[in-house]
Amino acid sequence: MRFPPHFLDEIRARLPVSQVVSRKVALKKKGREYAGLSPFKVEKTASFFVNDQKGFYHCFASGEHGDIFKFVMSTEGLTFPEAVERLAAEAGLPMPKMTEHEAEVEDTRQRLYTLLEAAAKFFEDSLRGASGAEARRYIDKRGLKPETVAAFRLGFAPSSRSALKEHLGKQGFTLDEMVQSGMLISGDDIPVAYDRFRNRIMFPIGDLKGRTIAFGGRALDPDAPAKYLNSPETPLFHKGHVLFNAHRARQAAHDKGRIVAVEGYMDVAALHEGGFPEAVAPLGTALTEDQVKILWRMSPEPILCFDGDSAGRKAAYRAIDVVLPHLKPGSSVAIAFLPDGLDPDDLIRQQGSAAMDGILARTKPLSAVMFEREWASGDWSTPERRAGLELQLRNLTQRIADPGVRGYYEQDVRRRLAEAWGQPLPGQRGGASQRPAGAYAPNGGAARWQPKAAYGARTTGRPDLVPRADNPWREPGSGRGGRFAQDRRGTFGPPPSAQRSASLLQSGIVSDQMSALPMREALLLQAIVHHPWLIDDYAEGIADLALVSTPLARLRDAILSLHAADNSLDSARLTSQLEKVGQGRVLDLLRRAITHKCDRFAQADAPNAEVDAGWRHALALHDRQVGLKRALEAAERSWHDDGSEEALARICDIQRQLQVLELAGIDQSDQQAVGSGEGR
Repeated sequence: MRFPPHFLDEIRARLPVSQVVSRKVALKKKGREYAGLSPFKVEKTASFFVNDQKGFYHCFASGEHGDIFKFVMSTEGLTFPEAVERLAAEAGLPMPKMTEHEAEVEDTRQRLYTLLEAAAKFFEDSLRGASGAEARRYIDKRGLKPETVAAFRLGFAPSSRSALKEHLGKQGFTLDEMVQSGMLISGDDIPVAYDRFRNRIMFPIGDLKGRTIAFGGRALDPDAPAKYLNSPETPLFHKGHVLFNAHRARQAAHDKGRIVAVEGYMDVAALHEGGFPEAVAPLGTALTEDQVKILWRMSPEPILCFDGDSAGRKAAYRAIDVVLPHLKPGSSVAIAFLPDGLDPDDLIRQQGSAAMDGILARTKPLSAVMFEREWASGDWSTPERRAGLELQLRNLTQRIADPGVRGYYEQDVRRRLAEAWGQPLPGQRGGASQRPAGAYAPNGGAARWQPKAAYGARTTGRPDLVPRADNPWREPGSGRGGRFAQDRRGTFGPPPSAQRSASLLQSGIVSDQMSALPMREALLLQAIVHHPWLIDDYAEGIADLALVSTPLARLRDAILSLHAADNSLDSARLTSQLEKVGQGRVLDLLRRAITHKCDRFAQADAPNAEVDAGWRHALALHDRQVGLKRALEAAERSWHDDGSEEALARICDIQRQLQVLELAGIDQSDQQAVGSGEGR
């Protein structure tokens, strides 16, 4: 649902940021602001600030910044519509009115919510009644405590084909509503609709608000066609979009900093009882893309916990294919395997919660399990089979959409292959003569594909590639033989910093060269210094600004700190304060750096409208260039590791995009910065 801007503004006006934040953070008044310990990072000194006047919070420990909606989303795992609804209720504002059609749809949904709640209560009462004796014995046998049964609202569906239908009919629900909710089975070939769930232990499935939207039923009859049965797809329930127990687990996940996904309902209940309330489960199917996204909203690296048997391994391997394309910097999954023959319920009952803690502490990264899967899939005793394995792995890593993550996965795969083939690891020599010319060189091999021309030589088109045996594997950027940069004109050469000795770095000549600042970064910082009001309008963008230049990054942090302490600083007072905290030299460099007419928006006398437009334009171009440079670095690493034509083509394509920026007059002074070591 889209919300009118005036509605969101009214919520912000009624709810001071400090009021919302104080539910999670103990705040103390500091001048015009409030300060407290970061809710996003463990710390001893307060670095979290709230400004009611400007309507935002900023955390210097983690870089988090935003308004009341973002705070609630970040700390409670809510979606934006959920955060709006919660804060609107707190502010005493009714939600915006819907169209007539939307109102009809919502009325239907509310009727179904009410019906499913009535069904949940019916199943709970049936479990406590005479017909639920066998179900109670099963639950007791599984060792679940009464408080766990009550917390998860476990119930029992009687064997009758019409017990629930008759009960819901007495509650005033129509047959069509019962069918639409998924509680009855009907069809053209079924004369009389009947109860879907019969003689089963019932697990209510809730949405992220805790409303019952479906059920899962565990058969008590060992001869039942399906051991577990879920509700069908309904207007409220889409199986691949929901995780069992997510509404209870997300607060615990935030508090403990992790979320654990297991395979079944009973596993979740046992973990909850054993001290792991952050447990969730997919609904009887393989993990879906949407379920992974829900997990990532609760934790950047959720733990997928599988049984140690072959079925558990297969489930883990299927999860790899689901997660792999969506990996992002900082967002992945870790995988844990239980001892063979045990599920979480068995493990906790037999060995206690400490055993489960041990399993969760020994997780494997996704990259390791991916490699194990491919390695276990065949016999790699011949050169042709080995080449086939490398091709399999290469095809897998190519499925990762993010270029930075993909580059690191390619590097990890080559390292693992080098270990598997018994080839030299980082820092070891030898082994070059064992690989025929033209072979795919796993990371770790001594023979490296490098340009035939010497470092710094001019190349045109694709360089001739020849193996070099005097260059053992190096981490990217680790000196001679490590990743070497290709500048935008097509010249290969090692990064200037790789050629400098420690003593040379301290000399006046190199110090002056390193003082060159990347032009666009200098423009952005100069604009902030001359026009501090930009911080009020773009505080989040400034805090998240990716800066290559360390001096400029420190200047940015100093500006934000001073502004947090006194948000009334004008340009002159801000400059004076910056000089007092040791930023005078960087300010002098900024003054000398801004010389072009196109830099008008960064000048002190530029009108506000021109400053605002110029700032947004420069920021967008900066973000674009940062993304291209990161992609270029990943492509260079890939080319340096395997010398493939695909990697070289990727480099050339990114180079062309950067050159387009230059030809448009957008990147005028970065060449000088690159030459000084700052631009890379």
